[in-house]
Amino acid sequence: MRKSEGVGGAADDIIMPLELSEPAKAEQSPVTAIDIALEPDQTMTDHAHAANAALLKDFPKGYALYATHHAHVSIFAGYVPTSDLPKVYAAAGEVFAKEAYTTWKLTAFQYYYIPLGPIGLAGIVVKPTADLLRLQSELHEAVGPYMVKTGTAAAFYTTPEEPDILPILIPGVGTYWEDNGGAKFNPHIATGLRTKAFLDALLAKPFSTFTFSPASASVYQFGDYGTARKQLKAFPAKS
Repeated sequence: MRKSEGVGGAADDIIMPLELSEPAKAEQSPVTAIDIALEPDQTMTDHAHAANAALLKDFPKGYALYATHHAHVSIFAGYVPTSDLPKVYAAAGEVFAKEAYTTWKLTAFQYYYIPLGPIGLAGIVVKPTADLLRLQSELHEAVGPYMVKTGTAAAFYTTPEEPDILPILIPGVGTYWEDNGGAKFNPHIATGLRTKAFLDALLAKPFSTFTFSPASASVYQFGDYGTARKQLKAFPAKS
C-alpha cells in the first residue's frame, strides 16, 4: 500500500491539497461535476466491498459502498454546463461504442490512501494499460471541449443528510486532466475512509494481486470525497 498526495481518478481520481477547511455549502448551480467511469465486474466489486466493510468496522463515520456510492474506476472528469450534458453523453457514448472494454484484463496490485487531516481516503490501485490510456485520451478529445474550469459545491450531488462538499475537492475537479491525464493517470477504486493510524498499519501488509475486467461504463455526478453518487447516463456494454 502507498500513501498518495492526490487522487488519480474522483476523489474516485482528483489531485487535492491536504489542508482541510470548513465544508462548503451546496447551492444551485448551472454546472455539474461529472465523473466518466468504468464499473468493475463482480471480482473487483467483491474486493472493494470487503475493503470498505473493514474500513467501516472501526470507523462508522465513513461511507459505505452501495447503490449511491458506486465502486468505479474514474477515467475522465470535470465540470460541464448542465445544459450541455446531453452532448457529453453523446460524445462519450461514441467513444465507448468503439471499445470492447468488457474484454480487458486489468490488474489490481496495491492499496493506497490520500491523507486528509487525521483520516485517509483509501483505495485499490490498478495498473495503467494501453487500453485505459487510449480510452482516457479519446474521452478527453471528445468531451474536453464541453468542460469548464470552475464550479461550486452546487455542482456536486448532495442530500439533506450529507449537504456539504469538502472545499479541497472543488478545484480538483476543474483541473482533473492537468493533474491526472496521460502519464499522470493513476487508475484506482476508492474504498472508503479510515484513520491514518489504521491505514499506515495496513500499508506494510502484503497485497494479493488479482485481475478483473470492466463490466459497464457510466457518467456519474460526483459526491463528496470524489464518490460516484448519482448515475446520470449508462452506456451499453460492448464485448
